[in-house]
Amino acid sequence: MLTSILAGLGLLLLFEGLGPLLVPKAWQQMLRLLSEQPPEQLRRIGGSLVVAGLVILWMLNH
Repeated sequence: MLTSILAGLGLLLLFEGLGPLLVPKAWQQMLRLLSEQPPEQLRRIGGSLVVAGLVILWMLNH
């Protein structure tokens, strides 16, 4: 299980790093737009990402 967690963390870091590596100006603009959003909207976005991640993990394990 630890191997799977580390593999997932490695993939997360890989994909998170692609934005600033390949398109830094667009990445900055996206962060600027996100910082202007109200906390409720950010909470909805975060919740949606958590649910999507859980669905993907559930699908991989079943």
